Amino acid sequence: MDYSLQNHASYIGRPVSELPTPSLILSKPVLERNTQILLDDVKRLGITFRPHVKTLKCTEVTRMMLGDGEHRQIVASTISEIRGALDLVKEGKLDECLYGLPISASALPHLQDLTKSLKIILMIDSEQQIDLLDSFASKSSSTVAWPVFIKIDVGSKRAGMVNDSPSLPKLIQRIESSSSASVHGFYCHAGHSYACRTEDAATAVLQTEVEGVVSAARFLVGGKSERKIVVSVGSTPTAHVVRRLQGVLPEGMELELHAGNYPANDLQQVATSLVEPTQQAVRILADVCSIYPERNEALINAGTVALSKETSEFPGYAVVTDRPQWSVVRMAQEHGILGWADSNQTSRFVEKVGSKSSEGEKIESAFTVGDKVLLYIQHACITAAMHFAYYVVDGDDIVRETWIPWKGW
Repeated sequence: MDYSLQNHASYIGRPVSELPTPSLILSKPVLERNTQILLDDVKRLGITFRPHVKTLKCTEVTRMMLGDGEHRQIVASTISEIRGALDLVKEGKLDECLYGLPISASALPHLQDLTKSLKIILMIDSEQQIDLLDSFASKSSSTVAWPVFIKIDVGSKRAGMVNDSPSLPKLIQRIESSSSASVHGFYCHAGHSYACRTEDAATAVLQTEVEGVVSAARFLVGGKSERKIVVSVGSTPTAHVVRRLQGVLPEGMELELHAGNYPANDLQQVATSLVEPTQQAVRILADVCSIYPERNEALINAGTVALSKETSEFPGYAVVTDRPQWSVVRMAQEHGILGWADSNQTSRFVEKVGSKSSEGEKIESAFTVGDKVLLYIQHACITAAMHFAYYVVDGDDIVRETWIPWKGW
């Protein structure tokens, strides 16, 4: 069993330099600032907010994202996340969860059981999923119609239907005629917004999201139904510019924002230019285990299973926080190789946060065996999934709390 999972609380009150390695460090002041920015934005806009809990997967961060009950609905990608969030239901701070994958047969019995505790909304993008719901209803003798979001593809080419697909009105009609489902709203996620590099570009994608779900929702709004239809948009890059949202929704539609990575952020987010390097709340602590002057590299005890193999415009798989020209340039399962990897993005990073390094620095001048290094990572969601305990630090990097994430599917 992971040492941190058994002994994490013993490190409370100690500096990060005394932690076991590799460890995941969370800056609580940064988390709080990041979450409050978005809470303030949605409050000013007067829109509904549904945070996605997939990044850090823990009660404490989810409570923070909900504004301690100011917002009462989440998106979850796994059954485990929904079960983990039930503590917030008991606290009276959570009422509803969208299961964020197109529904599968294996998930339905578990979701049915969870409806005893909170409202569950399903994601639908195929008529065959309605067949599945009808079959499940007949076998379980259920008479309750599942509320569903219809997933709209606005350019990510992952889940969802494009809104000009001839299959979309057929799907809507099928749902409306089924006793097993009812349309709650239309949902999109602009995953391709991670390629944005300016606020204007992210704003344009946000506008595309809104137009995409509004166009789809018009198949229902304005007809016989008098109910409100929710149109849900968002991704972390577009959430960063939601304050620039313009226009008024057609009557009968209610706008909802969703986002997940924004409390943590990471190098992929910094690469969009929409957040600053100092808005990254997640770091990985590792030991320098060996130095190789002949090739100007060092070995650390954080590899693929501590960092992931995600990349961005920043070179390598992670960068040293105070020496960002040094990156994890290669990895094996349990170890990584630090090497000099300057780039245009790194130069911008150095300007923002400063650096102890100088051009052409030698590895033996930068690091010594036994040093501990802190690393900014490429994709917080995947890196966090590798760790069994989070060490939560204050502004002086002293551990003040330890949080245990929800694991499994």
